[in-house]
Order: sequence, then C-alpha cells, then structure tokens
Amino acid sequence: MTSSPNEVNHAVRRPVGIDLFAGAGGLSLGFEQAGFDVAAAVEIDPIHCAVHEFNFPNTRVFCADVSRINAQQIREGANLQDIPIDVVFGGAPCQGFSLIGKRALDDPRNRLLREFVRLTVELDSRYFVFENVKGLTVGDHKKLLEEFIDEFQAKGYEILLPYRVLNAAEYGVPQDRRRLFLIGAKKGLPMPRYPLIFRPPVPTVWDAIGDLPDADGFPELIEEDWTSGAVLGEGSRYARVLKGLVKDGRDFSYKRVWDNRLLTSSLRTEHTALSQERFLATSPGRVEPVSRFLKLDPDGVCNTLRAGTGSDRGAFTSPRPIHPYFPRCITVREAARLHSYPDWFRFHATKWHGFRQIGNSVPPLLGRAVASEISNAMGVRPNHPRRAIELGSLDLLRLTMNEAERYYAVSPGVMGKRLRRVPASNVDQLTLAAV
Repeated sequence: MTSSPNEVNHAVRRPVGIDLFAGAGGLSLGFEQAGFDVAAAVEIDPIHCAVHEFNFPNTRVFCADVSRINAQQIREGANLQDIPIDVVFGGAPCQGFSLIGKRALDDPRNRLLREFVRLTVELDSRYFVFENVKGLTVGDHKKLLEEFIDEFQAKGYEILLPYRVLNAAEYGVPQDRRRLFLIGAKKGLPMPRYPLIFRPPVPTVWDAIGDLPDADGFPELIEEDWTSGAVLGEGSRYARVLKGLVKDGRDFSYKRVWDNRLLTSSLRTEHTALSQERFLATSPGRVEPVSRFLKLDPDGVCNTLRAGTGSDRGAFTSPRPIHPYFPRCITVREAARLHSYPDWFRFHATKWHGFRQIGNSVPPLLGRAVASEISNAMGVRPNHPRRAIELGSLDLLRLTMNEAERYYAVSPGVMGKRLRRVPASNVDQLTLAAV
C-alpha cells in the first residue's frame, strides 16, 4: 500500500471500507465507485491477492485466512490506527457450509461467517454488507442465516430486514445473477435501504461485447492474453463507459492510468473443428448438447457466470458461454464486460484463474448500487477524486501459485494442489490453461 486514505484524499475524507474475502475485487470496485476508499482487503488465495493488488495499488492486501488475522493487524498494516471504519463488506465462500449440530454457526465448517462477525465487531465498523448465494435463504440453510443475524444483533447491530436477494440484471448488469445481500448498522445509526431497481433498459449481451473483435483473429493471443493490434468498434453507451470513452457521473472511483488501445484478458481457447461446427449449429439462447454450454442470445442477458472449483477441490472449470456469433467460448474480457468490469481492470493471465476471478465476484455495478445506499444513510456526498492511480506491476498477473505463495510469504499449498486432467477427445481443452 503506497498511501493511507488520508494521504489519498487531501481535502475531503472519503468513507473507509474494508473488504473481507475480497477475491479479485468486484465488491471493492463497487464500493470505490460509490465513493468509498477501500483501505484493506483480506483474501486467502495468493493469485486473487496479486490481481487485487494490481488493480487497487492503494489498498493494503492481506494474504491471510480471516480466522488468523485481527483488527489490530489490519489497522496497523493499513495505517488506520486512528481512522474510523465506516463499512466492512464481503461474502464468505459458501461451499463448506454445514448444518450439522445443534447450532449451525458453531460448526467449525461454518467458521467463516462467525469470523465475518468477529472482524466487523473488532474493527468497530459502523455498517456491514454481507453477500452470498441465494441458497442460504431457503430450506435448512435458513437456520444458518438466522443464527448469523442473531449473532450480529447480540453484538449491537441492527439488521435491515427482510433481507433481499438482488438480481444484477436489475442494476444495469447484462447478466442474470441473483445474490443474497444482508445489510446492518450499529444501533442508533441511520439505516440504509436496499437499492431501487435500475429503471433504464438493461444492457444486452451485444451491448456489452459487440464492439470487441474476434480473439481468434489474433495469433498472438494463443500465447499472450493481450494484443496491441486490435481495433475496437464504437459500441453501445454501456461499452463506451467501460472503455472510459464516456464519463459515468455516478462513478466516484479513482481514474486509472492505462493504455486503452490494448485488448487485454483475451487469451484464446483453441477449439476442435468438430466443436466449432457444433457451436455454429446451436441457436442463440440454446444449450449445445455435447458440451452443455449455453450459446448467448445477443439480444438477451448472459446466464450466471460461475467460477468452478478451486485448486483444493479439483480445479473443475464451470461451463463457459458460447459467443453469440463466433464458434468459440467467450474470452475473459468478454466475461468481464458481461460482469460490468471496466476495461482497465485486468485479471490473471490464464483463462482458468481469470474466469474463476470473475465467477467468484460481485458485479461492480451491483456492488455500487448497494454501497451507494450505505453512503446515503451516512449522509455522505460522494466526491470525484482528482488524482489518478497507476496500476500495479504486470508481473502480478502472471504469477504461478507457487510464485504467489512466495511473494506473499504464505505457506506452500495454502490453496491445495491443482489437478490436471486429460479431456476426452471430443471435449475442448478448457481446463488445461497453464497455472
């Protein structure tokens, strides 16, 4: 971290947020766009940490298990000793949730939710935003969510009830993605509300990616994830905003210094001729029967982009949508557009990590909508920062897991070992991108 929030903002202190389970930073970006300074981010995966550090060089990244870090370490490491924390936000990984035992929250496998409560309280945060899968609201899993709410209430927080499942497509994101949001405030503080639905027409798939050239037309994208030889079309207003060509008056993030002539995060997938024939024969909006990949409808919205499993759970790749016109799966950059990431935002150079980072993240525009309601409740008038931020070293985007572990000085194998698999002859080698 190169500067504290007070050093970044000389005249007006922006509200301060801390991101737990930060991933690559979708929710961090949403809060920054709403006018917050994200002073610290905690994430266990070293690859995610490196990408977060690249895109948010003024944020102190802690590569750590949330159960092994405390508020004092965060405050000291992020130079926040005397600075109040306005909001803690994040979404604990959901794969390990267990309902065994008399109290679901006491089960060790559900410890991450308890750690979210602990750190929020230790940091004396005024507000919190918890994000997770909508499945936490139904069936037996509601017991875990109810205990989570009870725990916060016992610690002096008021909860905005009923909690809401928000669809990103209702907040300007061209993707059908439904996630639980739970908002709380210290008792006595003004309560936020859940954001109102975005009224203008939702951008379509083609609004998001129609200006991007076909990655298959650039041989260099077989080995590299970027090219300087692409010419981007004018595109829709949605695309022009993400390219930085049109100013978004509701975006209060720091301007990034970047080269908008580059096409980045666009490593190609080399499909077999047979797969390409099947992709071409599939109608938009339908599932290709062999791969089970959905072919995107250019006039509709994208299906939920998923991350697949991590290294510690076998490194399975989730199905990736087929481009609406080209006989291939979409690139990481196209997925990023469908997730509302601006083009300056870079991901890990490999497809596997890049898609994982997008699929695990909150779409920034959805995060912004929620964060703006926290800002409104605080009575804060967001300001547009005057200074621009230089992005981090490109080396951060190319680290292998072993290199990232050494860079952050964490124990080897913290995320488990990735298993390589040889696909069947008629299945594309989507899982074989280099680590």
